[in-house]
Amino acid sequence: MNSFMSWVGGKKALREEIVQRFPLSYERYIEVFGGGGWVLFHKPPGRDFEVYNDFNSLLVNLYRCVRDRHEELIDSLRYVLNSREDFELIKQALARDSPASDVQRASWFYQIIRYSYASALTSYGSQPHDMRANFPLIEQAHRRLKDVVVENKDFGELIAQYDREDTFFYCDPPYFNAEHYEVAFPKTDHIRLHDTLAKCKGLVMVSYNYCDFICGLYRDFYIFHTTRPNSMSQTAGSEYEEVVMTNYDPRALGVDRGWQMDLFQRGEDRDGGGTYRLIHEPTKKQEEEHEHEES
Repeated sequence: MNSFMSWVGGKKALREEIVQRFPLSYERYIEVFGGGGWVLFHKPPGRDFEVYNDFNSLLVNLYRCVRDRHEELIDSLRYVLNSREDFELIKQALARDSPASDVQRASWFYQIIRYSYASALTSYGSQPHDMRANFPLIEQAHRRLKDVVVENKDFGELIAQYDREDTFFYCDPPYFNAEHYEVAFPKTDHIRLHDTLAKCKGLVMVSYNYCDFICGLYRDFYIFHTTRPNSMSQTAGSEYEEVVMTNYDPRALGVDRGWQMDLFQRGEDRDGGGTYRLIHEPTKKQEEEHEHEES
């Protein structure tokens, strides 16, 4: 259970700032670490070929069921969690990888998401919630995912498969050394992700927590810093520092794209976030080295 949706949430408070920094022209949009798919749902759908990927097979199964079998999923969700005991039974069934149908596993997983107190999905304790309120969201998500390819691949394999000059990759990986992240994503994977993205032919945007290691690792990218309310803290007014890094200069792309929907709609994610400011710009030497590596 320790990898379930553990980085979904939080950055939706900054989604407009992030989407405003998307490149203005691309033919392929790829979410490498799909998580809650909040950017996919937030960005205006266009004619671009879109891919949603995650290494969490339960999350991928949920999205495939929303896309292809949403009516069955809604019927299955009419059973509602009534107690902490129900929550624990569903967690155990998912952890055992019990021989249930794809729709049943998707239904269980969605209930775990909605009724969990925090993003690690290990504790029952959300605010009272009527599951029927989610049915219109699932209908909207079904329509939005109609032409989206849903993958379940390692990020290196996925990026190699889809990398083209007309591709835009958005990456929202598990945070580095963050206590509330329980995803199996070691330091070697953070380094491997950077090294893979540094060689991309396409355009790249990466979201991370702010720390010296990540900023040093991505010194060949533009780095923008911001803060957002820290929903994981018990201290009033607590903020979390984050960075967004790109292999292109997005400062001239400040276009308000609006927002559309959110399949999971967690209340703590509706607060506004701060504004990004540039804290690092790659040197000309670093850009030349990057171009040399590509050639």
